[in-house]
Amino acid sequence: MIGVELFSGAGGMSLGAALAGVNVKFAVENDRDAVNTFKFNHPDTTVYDQDIRTLKRIAIAKDSKPTILFGGPPCQGFSTSNQRNRSAENANNWLFKEYVRLLAGWMPNWVVLENVKGLKETEGGLFLEEIISSFSSLGYKTTHAVLNAADFGVPQRRDRIFVVGSRDNIEFTFPEKTHEKSVTVSDALSDLPIIENGNNIGILPYSSPPMNEYAKFVRGDLKVVSNNIVTRNSQGVIDRYKYVPPGGNWESIPLELMHNYTDVSRCHTGIYKRLRLDEPSVVIGNFRKNMLIHPKYNRGLSVREAARIQSFPDNYVFTGSIGFQQQQVGNAVPPLLAKKVFESIMVHHE
Repeated sequence: MIGVELFSGAGGMSLGAALAGVNVKFAVENDRDAVNTFKFNHPDTTVYDQDIRTLKRIAIAKDSKPTILFGGPPCQGFSTSNQRNRSAENANNWLFKEYVRLLAGWMPNWVVLENVKGLKETEGGLFLEEIISSFSSLGYKTTHAVLNAADFGVPQRRDRIFVVGSRDNIEFTFPEKTHEKSVTVSDALSDLPIIENGNNIGILPYSSPPMNEYAKFVRGDLKVVSNNIVTRNSQGVIDRYKYVPPGGNWESIPLELMHNYTDVSRCHTGIYKRLRLDEPSVVIGNFRKNMLIHPKYNRGLSVREAARIQSFPDNYVFTGSIGFQQQQVGNAVPPLLAKKVFESIMVHHE
C-alpha cells in the first residue's frame, strides 16, 4: 500500500503506517524542526516543507498498488483544554478543508483523518460532521471511532478520534482492544538512564537490561540511547515537586510556594502531575508547560522518557533544540496506536 501523510509532524503516524507495511512515499509538514526529525528517521520518504495551502496536488501516479492518504490537521483548536480557540472562528480549525481538497485531487483507496477526541465536541460536532460529509460526498464509505492508546500497548491513556473512509465501499471496523493488562510507566522507563534535573548529555548508556517485553520492543539491540535531555527547572520549581505524591498534582503543593500564579484555583488538574509507576501515563501533550513530574525523581521528563511513553522506539531520534524536541514528541500520534489502525485497513483491503 502506498501512503501519503499530510500535517505529518515528526512522523509518529508515518512510523505506525510503516510498521504495518505501508510504503509512505510523501509527507507534508510546515514546521521546519519537525521536518528535520521526519527526514532523519524516514530517509526514503519525500518531505515537503511548506504550508499545505500552497501545495497544488499530490503528484504520485496511480499504479496497481492500493493507496492511502492520512494525517491529523492541527488539533489545538479542538482540544478540551483550549477553550479560547475552540470555535468556528479559529482559522486553523478549518485546515481540514485543505486536507479534503488534496484528497479530492488524488482519490486514494483509503483515507484516515486523526485528531483529538474534542473534535467530536467542538461547536456541537460541527467539524466532525463536516469531515464525514466531505468524505462521503467524494464517494468514501466512512466510519469513525475514539480509540484509547492504552488499549493497544501504549503506556499512556490518550484518546484519539480516527475517521476512516474507503473508496471501494468496504465496511471498515476498528481494531479491538489488544491489551487487557496495561503497559505501565514503570514498564516504559525502568531501564532508561538515571539522570538529573537539567541533564544536557543526549546520548547515554542504559541503566539496566530491559525489564519487560515493552522495553525489549522499543530498545531493540541498542547499547546507548539518545534524547536524554531534560529541562533545567529552577530550585523553586524543584521545591514544589517534592510535595507531589505519585498521581498527585499542584493541589499537594503549599500555597505559599505557588506565589507566581495569580489565581491558583484556575490551574487545571494536569499541572504539576507526578506520574505513577504502576499505571499508564496521563496524556503526554505539552509535558514541559504542564510541568509533568517523573514518578521517582524531582524533575521533569526527558525527551526520551516522553518518547517511550508515546511508544516511539529508541532508535527514533528527535532533532532541534530541547523545546522543539519536546513539542514534537508531545504532538505526535503514538506509533503503536497508528500501527493497529493501519493493520486493520490492510486486512480489510485484502
